[in-house]
Amino acid sequence: MTTAFISEQLTGFRINTPPADFRPEKDLPAGFLEFLAPLHHKFSPVRAELIAERRQALEDSHTGEKPVHRYPGPAVRNGWRIELPEWCQDQRNQMTGPADDAELVVKMLNSGAPGVMLDLEDSTVNEWEHQRLGTENILAALRGTLTYADKKRDQVVGIKPSSTVIWIRPRGLHIQQAGIFEQPTPASLFDVARIVYSVDPAELKHPLCFYIPKSESADEALWWRDLFQTVAEARGWPKDYIKCMALVESHPLAFQMEEFLYNLRDHILGLNLGRWDYMASLIDFNLTDPDWVLPDRNTIPHDVAFFQNLRELMPEVCHKRGMLAIGGMTALYPSRTDAELNGRALEVLKKDKKNEAVCGMDGAWTGHPDQNQIAI
Repeated sequence: MTTAFISEQLTGFRINTPPADFRPEKDLPAGFLEFLAPLHHKFSPVRAELIAERRQALEDSHTGEKPVHRYPGPAVRNGWRIELPEWCQDQRNQMTGPADDAELVVKMLNSGAPGVMLDLEDSTVNEWEHQRLGTENILAALRGTLTYADKKRDQVVGIKPSSTVIWIRPRGLHIQQAGIFEQPTPASLFDVARIVYSVDPAELKHPLCFYIPKSESADEALWWRDLFQTVAEARGWPKDYIKCMALVESHPLAFQMEEFLYNLRDHILGLNLGRWDYMASLIDFNLTDPDWVLPDRNTIPHDVAFFQNLRELMPEVCHKRGMLAIGGMTALYPSRTDAELNGRALEVLKKDKKNEAVCGMDGAWTGHPDQNQIAI
């Protein structure tokens, strides 16, 4: 009986597993399994410890020990700063979408958005074929060779040359990938290693950039730091070659932003407020508190206090350290077929992004090419 099957029986959640006829040594890129194996053995046990710490923090919160700020250490007291690279100075809008949709990826990269995040996480199905296709699209996009067939115009459309920064969001630490080794491997590790193994810096217009999702503590930043530096060393790259941004989308991380940045200071360029996952985390960590029963999320205003406080704190923390602060997603999309819905969606977007700008955010996060002009 496989580990994946046992997991499915116990939790009702099916872990991502390759097809039954999949053979890692044959079906993965030549040499990748040998590249991945030592990483799996090094980083899987640490990931397990971090997940156990997450569970303990949640249990503590349910019994009254809520997340709080840490005692100020070097991350807070010292006057450290990073120098933001020239190629990353303008991130007024970062557009995001599923990496397995080649047409959308090309359209986003041709939209004029200063940044585009190609997503293997929330917006891409955690299923082998979707993840495989998403990874292939990412690699082609990084090289500038990705195309799609425009059937309406009967032409092949490719990526236009631009200075758009390409970010890659791997799956989070809470997800595992089965079917590669006897035990599941962290999906975050698999995704990062798969991209790193297949890219040549000479083909890229800027350093390789990842977007870290779903973190819950500053200690987790050390896992990512060690991963970035280990894979860079394995490829013969400078240890600080890989750059990243990170989403603040968990309640405990909101209290450890500065420490998180400090632990990743050789790599990280900024933070992004993942508001909807943050709200879910806030509910989760206050699940036993009767004062934290929230209404339907669509009725909660964008400037409600628990969002606004974090929205104002994040730019303060990031700018203190020379980094970018990016506003969260507005989960209302425009329509090209419904004028009324389109007008309402764009008006909500305009108010939301105006509020973020007033709070000091350096850029916005959007999910549709039609939102770019308002965002920037």
